[in-house]
Order: sequence, then C-alpha cells, then structure tokens
Amino acid sequence: MYFLSNIVRFAGDPKIIRSGPSLRTRTDRLAQALGWFSIALGAIELFAPSRVTRPLGMRGRETLVRAYGLRELSSGIMSLSVDKQAGLWSRVAGDGMDIVTLLSELRTDNPRKANVGLALLMVGGIALLDYMGAQDLAAQGSARLGRRRLYSDRSGFPKGIEAARTSARRLTSRGEAALTAS
Repeated sequence: MYFLSNIVRFAGDPKIIRSGPSLRTRTDRLAQALGWFSIALGAIELFAPSRVTRPLGMRGRETLVRAYGLRELSSGIMSLSVDKQAGLWSRVAGDGMDIVTLLSELRTDNPRKANVGLALLMVGGIALLDYMGAQDLAAQGSARLGRRRLYSDRSGFPKGIEAARTSARRLTSRGEAALTAS
C-alpha cells in the first residue's frame, strides 16, 4: 500500500520506501468495523424507519426506531473516535435496549414474530461482538498504562540541539546586524 502514498506526494517530498508494522490491533479494527456498521444502521433507522418496523410487525413504532437510529449514529461515531471503548460500551447498552424492544414484539398476535426471532439472533450475535471488543479494549488500556513511552532521549530537532542552537545564533547575529545597519 505504501506505493499509493507516493502518488499524492509532491516532487520534492521524500518517497516512502516501505511502511512499518501497523499499530492498530485486531480489536481496533473490530471497533472500526462495528462503528461503520452502527453508522449505516443508524442512518437507515433514522431516515427510513419503516424499513425496520414493517418486516418486524412494529408499525406505529417509527419514532422509537428513529430515536434508536440517533443512538446508533452516536455510538458509531464514538467507536470511530479515540475513545473506542466508550463507543463499544454504548453499543452494548444499545444492544440491550434493542433486545428488550424485540422481546416485547414476540407477541402471539404479531404475524411477523419469526422475523423478530431472527432479528433477536442477529442482535445477540452483534451484542457478543460488541461485548468482546469492549472487554478487549479495556484489557488493552490497562496493559498500555503499565508501558508508558519515554521520549526523554528525543529533542524534537531533526539535526540535534546543537545544530538548532547554531542556527539560532546565526539568525540572531544577522538580525542584530540588520538593525545596526538601518
């Protein structure tokens, strides 16, 4: 993939010869996938709630589905943010709400209760993924706390501190010379 990065660079920019290992873990990729899934589902629930309510026999509950769509969108955005763990835990809580809502639709008078059963299975599987991802991120976070990165050996100057001081002295002396000449 690094060769694609060279296409968008200007002529004077350094070329990328190879890229190093990714710092993203399997759990980070799972959180990202669940975040995008949540955004897509939330958009459907928000803008086309009847596509959700009709197959489940939940006509008249479009407002509730729209509210769930907003919840899905916010959870998805959080799952894509820096604080993925909060996003995944909010997804777990939302899955619980979805399960309770679906269970209330398993009535004998609902002609679509077979669809509700399938939806419960799907939500249960996704809830399991959300829970496992949130747990993995929690474990990752506690492991990272023990390994703090130390940057005490870095100066922030690519050519070193002495080169930066020399450049600063040179600029200062030129500036003073320009002031005395005028």
